[in-house]
Amino acid sequence: MQRVCFLLQVRSERVAEYRERHQDVWAEMRTALCAAGWHNYSLFLREDGLLVGYLETEDFEAARAAMEATEVNARWQAEMAGFFEELDGQAPDAAMRPLTEVFHLA
Repeated sequence: MQRVCFLLQVRSERVAEYRERHQDVWAEMRTALCAAGWHNYSLFLREDGLLVGYLETEDFEAARAAMEATEVNARWQAEMAGFFEELDGQAPDAAMRPLTEVFHLA
């Protein structure tokens, strides 16, 4: 199982709204994530907008591609794009750059 951690930056003026939007993630989106192989997926948000994501998957690129192929993900990413800084025209999920793991205590 591959552990993946990534960072994104939520616009500081939209942190509260971002938190609210994630209180009720669409059931269809949750189902699609599970079907695509995203397990133990968590998002952590610091008050200044630093977003840390973590998930476990067999193959991150395959899991990301599986989500990219869904209609619900296209709708979700379009709605979420305005929350983030520095996407350079990419959808938020395409802008995720996994961090390199340097230590793990099992």
